[in-house]
This record gives sequence, C-alpha cells and structure tokens, in this order.
Amino acid sequence: MEFISEIVNQLFHWIQSLGYFGIMIGLMVEVIPSEIVLAYGGYLVFTGHINFFGAVLFGTIGGVVAQIFVYWIGRYGGRPVLERYGKYIFIHKKQIDASEAWFNKYGTGVIFTARFIPIVRHAISIPAGMSRMHLGKFTLLTTLAVIPWTFLFVYLGHYLGAKWETIDEVAGPYVTPILLVALALLIVYFLMKWVKSKKRGINS
Repeated sequence: MEFISEIVNQLFHWIQSLGYFGIMIGLMVEVIPSEIVLAYGGYLVFTGHINFFGAVLFGTIGGVVAQIFVYWIGRYGGRPVLERYGKYIFIHKKQIDASEAWFNKYGTGVIFTARFIPIVRHAISIPAGMSRMHLGKFTLLTTLAVIPWTFLFVYLGHYLGAKWETIDEVAGPYVTPILLVALALLIVYFLMKWVKSKKRGINS
C-alpha cells in the first residue's frame, strides 16, 4: 500500500509540474479517477500555480478526449476487446453491461445524462462506439456533460484548499442536484422525441 501511495504522490507531483497539461493528460490516461485529478487541479488553483478557468478548460479537453478514446475502442474493438483489456482503463464487465442496457433503453440522449451516474459514467461511451453513433453528436453531448462536472470538482478542490483530499466526503450534496437536472433534461429529450414521432404519424 505504501508503494501504491508513493506512485500516486509522484503522479500528483508530475501533474503539478506540467500545470494545465498535467490535468489534461491525467484525465486522458485516467490512472487516477477524474474527480480526484480535477479536485487536485482546484487545489493548484488555490495555491496559485494555475488559474481557475484554465483548469476548467484543460480539464474539459482531457475529459472529452478520454471518452472519445473509449468510444473508438468500442467502435473498432467491440465488446470482446473491452472485456479483455477494459480493466486497464478501469472499465469492467459490470459497467459494460449496465451502460449497454442504458444505451439500448434510452438511446443517444443518455450520453449526456449517464455522465452523472456512477456505475455507467465512464463506460457509456462503449455502446455509443459499438452502435457507431455519429462522432460529432457524441462529442457535443459528452462536452456538455463534462463541462459542469469539471467546473464542480475544480471549484470544490479550490474551495477545500489544503483539505482537497476530502473531496469524496464533500462532493455528494453537490452532485445530486446536477444529477436531478440531468434526469430532467433526459425527460424533456424523450418528450420532444415523442411529440416529434406523433407529428410524423399525423402527417403520414
């Protein structure tokens, strides 16, 4: 455990030395969970190493690129590759099953809302790639979800300052309202699709 802790500490020092690019790359490779990387980015804002909006910008870029990478794996590697090698990017069979079920049930609109659901958040890009969802639409919905998530954890890391490592204890009450808004938007999305299908039925 001490060895693992030392590796993690070295990674944080590496992120600090690279500044904005450290946050971006840290999110792209996702050796450490994104919430922790972003909270640490907020801590770097607190210490004056970087500024807030730069951290949010590069955090958003890193988060989106990471999901596009998973999307391409799903598109060109498929489920067998992910079941075999997904563990190396912290994606396991349970997450793949859950994300695939969500995607099949709710369609492409779930790419936005699922970003706020713990079990499927990192894996929802897989069925999007497997179904060959349009990359432009995927990137747009992913970006719209990553922005508030990035903003929240950078803000919390900045707010906590030297206590940024307690992010898991603090984040819950903030994440819940975002999840509720995301679910509300998903309901609106389905209502719009329903109304559109009704209009098509009337006009046909």
